[in-house]
Amino acid sequence: MKKGIAASKGYAIGKVFLQEHEEIVITEAKVTDVIKEQKELRKALDASKEQLEKIKEKAAIEMGAKKAEVFEAHITLLDDPEFTGAMKLEIETKSINAMKAVDSVTNGFVAIFDSMEDAYMKERAADIKDVSKRIISNLAGNGGSAFAITEVNTVVVANDLTPSDTAQLDRTKVIGFVTNVGGRTSHAAIMARTLEIPAVLGLSDITTSVKTGDTVILDGIEGHVLINPSEEVIAEYHERNRKFIAEQEGLKKLIDVKTATKSGKRIEVCGNIGKPEDVLTVLANGGDGIGLFRSEFLYMDRESAPTEDEQYESYKFVLEKMEGKQVVIRTLDIGGDKTLPYLPLPQEMNPFLGYRAIRLCLDKKDIFKVQLRALLRASVFGNLCVMFPMISGLQEFIQAKEVVEECKKELKSEGQSFAEDIQWGIMVEIPSAAVCADELAKHVDFFSIGTNDLIQYTLAADRMSEKVSYLYNPMHPAVLRLIKMTIDGAHKQGKWVGMCGEMAGDDIAIPTLVEYGLDEFSMSATSMLNAKRVILEQE
Repeated sequence: MKKGIAASKGYAIGKVFLQEHEEIVITEAKVTDVIKEQKELRKALDASKEQLEKIKEKAAIEMGAKKAEVFEAHITLLDDPEFTGAMKLEIETKSINAMKAVDSVTNGFVAIFDSMEDAYMKERAADIKDVSKRIISNLAGNGGSAFAITEVNTVVVANDLTPSDTAQLDRTKVIGFVTNVGGRTSHAAIMARTLEIPAVLGLSDITTSVKTGDTVILDGIEGHVLINPSEEVIAEYHERNRKFIAEQEGLKKLIDVKTATKSGKRIEVCGNIGKPEDVLTVLANGGDGIGLFRSEFLYMDRESAPTEDEQYESYKFVLEKMEGKQVVIRTLDIGGDKTLPYLPLPQEMNPFLGYRAIRLCLDKKDIFKVQLRALLRASVFGNLCVMFPMISGLQEFIQAKEVVEECKKELKSEGQSFAEDIQWGIMVEIPSAAVCADELAKHVDFFSIGTNDLIQYTLAADRMSEKVSYLYNPMHPAVLRLIKMTIDGAHKQGKWVGMCGEMAGDDIAIPTLVEYGLDEFSMSATSMLNAKRVILEQE
């Protein structure tokens, strides 16, 4: 049995298709005809673009337009003068061959993104690798062809699967996939969940442990892969799969159910979103509201900050779609491992403890006010709550509210309307905020506990570091005490508390959080129905 990361839930029992790419050798060979080599690069870029257009069309049909957007980003990358222009320049100035130029430029870009710990930014590195691999394949004359899978009940085994690879999988034949690398936030994992096929990633050596034709059981619940199991074990997993499918179908009955404990305490189950369109998935899964709108995603993948009107339209869209249900929007949370190309930040020894989130916004008031004005203007279209991230003490909240008041005065003088009943809260993700929760609760309207950071700050364990991952424990007594202090402190002042970190969707943690009195659980949309089930079972 092999152990990996359960990236997409479910079971698959089938035959292995081992993806074995022919190694393309990239040499240091110099060229004498630079113009000809640049033309070869251009042909490869054009061929890559044509292929990606077809993949995008297929992905839009099978996975929806939203998920197909990744390929639009890949197509855009092929036209990016900083990316492809650098390749042409490498050929011109160094007289190197096109493959080497592509490889050299790619390595430079990937090194920048790979050095960032934020999962979203790491995905940009995966995008660049995917596009580069396609260009080099076309330069080699391989044409970037898809998998030649002909058998049903196939489990794809690969070192890694790029977005292009995943999108081209034939869903009538492929029932799951396993890789050496990757994690829950990788493109492969996200697409597996979208395709609703199980996946186990990060097994390190699975490609050398199996061969095409082997029988494998893929356990996307526990993260196990069983190679050439006995008939008895296969029968056992067929039964597990039958029960899993029945459970998933059963969960759909909870879409319109209002979540409450057996004793009658009503608990809100909400969704976390990164883009406005994500609200549709939350609604499809019966969400009671939006517990976290990560507004920083509006600032990413662009060359300049979004304007006030652009942000206003995004917030308005979400508020209108939720039709009066509560929408919690977090103000700009940039810094640490999340950077913007148009907003240079100082180099710091400990960026997670440095100039970021509310600290940056209070310093860059011009940027902060654009967002606050957009939020205030949009507030008339729904039930808006705004929370400030990275609050360590009362003074930061007071300063943030002062900027809000400035924006209100400006809008009033301009004749712009806004709601007067907006709730203003804070993210509790720094231990000092949890310890002082009873005092902070006298001034804020609500708390939202950001456990992803609270856990790593409390335990001094970087949540992205494999070396200390064993220390990152949501159920550590110190973490639980801080959560309880936060909830008790808020309730003492009659304020409500939500949780928007990964812990909110954790089957093991939910019973304890219900016992502590947590009022709102917010998580990825695909986890909401299961969370409802667990909450409904609590006393």
